[in-house]
Amino acid sequence: MIDYKKKIRTIPDYPAKGIMFRDVTTLMSDADAFAAAIEDLCKPFTNMNVTKVAGIDARGFILGGAMAVRLGAGFLPLRKPGKLPYKTLKESYQLEYGSDELHMHTDGVEPGEHVLLVDDLIATGGTAEAGVKLLRRGQADIVSAVFLVDLPDLGGARRLRQIGIDVTSLISFTGS
Repeated sequence: MIDYKKKIRTIPDYPAKGIMFRDVTTLMSDADAFAAAIEDLCKPFTNMNVTKVAGIDARGFILGGAMAVRLGAGFLPLRKPGKLPYKTLKESYQLEYGSDELHMHTDGVEPGEHVLLVDDLIATGGTAEAGVKLLRRGQADIVSAVFLVDLPDLGGARRLRQIGIDVTSLISFTGS
């Protein structure tokens, strides 16, 4: 069994003093660890008729694309402004120092489609909640929100559960 925590590099004081940045690119660059992580992320959903995997820009694309292939599902990118060429729905969310938006094509999901929401990490949950709101506006049935890493002290997973979303993650890091 692979110890995923040992495969993730921690960078102190990035992007600001006091932050312990969890760099998942080191896990993704290890072929065996990456393949095992995709398999483990998919296991709970193999018999749940997932029709789409929605990946959050940008590392959620890497995980979500691989998971979609593994689950036999389509992939739906949830992108930053100005990146999608067709008509979009948009959802704003707050950041520590400002705001941002996620966009989804208006025809990205069909009503009732079984969708997994995927990103590399959940911290405060603002970006993931914006993804949930977009998918709900498209009338998707959100099966779960799935993350490689949870930072439980920042409350993002709890925030999603409070709005009725099941949350799954492979590992968690306590502390900042």
